[in-house]
Amino acid sequence: MENFNTDPKPGRLVLPLVLIGMIATTYTFVRSIEEEPAIEEAITKETLTEEVAVETQDTTTTTTTIPLEVLDYIEELISEKAAADQLGQKVIETNDRWDNKDVTYQEAQEEFKEDITDAKQFSITIAQPGPPDSNTTLLTAHSELMIIANNIYQDTQEVFEGLMASDTGEKRNTALESFNTNIELLKQKIDLIVNSISNS
Repeated sequence: MENFNTDPKPGRLVLPLVLIGMIATTYTFVRSIEEEPAIEEAITKETLTEEVAVETQDTTTTTTTIPLEVLDYIEELISEKAAADQLGQKVIETNDRWDNKDVTYQEAQEEFKEDITDAKQFSITIAQPGPPDSNTTLLTAHSELMIIANNIYQDTQEVFEGLMASDTGEKRNTALESFNTNIELLKQKIDLIVNSISNS
């Protein structure tokens, strides 16, 4: 007499075994993927640890030492350039106040006289002390500055004379134009001297 399996679902015993096998296979596969980058990283690190020869290039620098007395002269010129700016602005403002009738004729006379005094002091300041006597190039350039500064002083005198002239301001305006031109010329000359020292 044949024996019949009384279990209506005989596959339910096989299914857990299949699942266990799939899980084991998946686990093994995932582990192998995680290990491969570590191996590549180790190889990369070993490659990068090779010694690299670096070429070095020797560079030579040259420095020019400017004498202390010349440096003092540069500071003096920079200060005189600022003073020229202030003088130029002061004379323009004095003239504008007269043109705009903000001051009386007597007040304008006094202000223009003050400008003459300031310009005279400026020309004296430019003259002394000047560059070192041993530097003939700077002495020549500085003598040109002194001439321009004296022209500025004369311009302020002519502006004052123009104030008292019988014309309608032409003489004063001409003198003022010459004054402004000489102020700018002096500042440009100072820049040239300073640059020539710095680049020498």
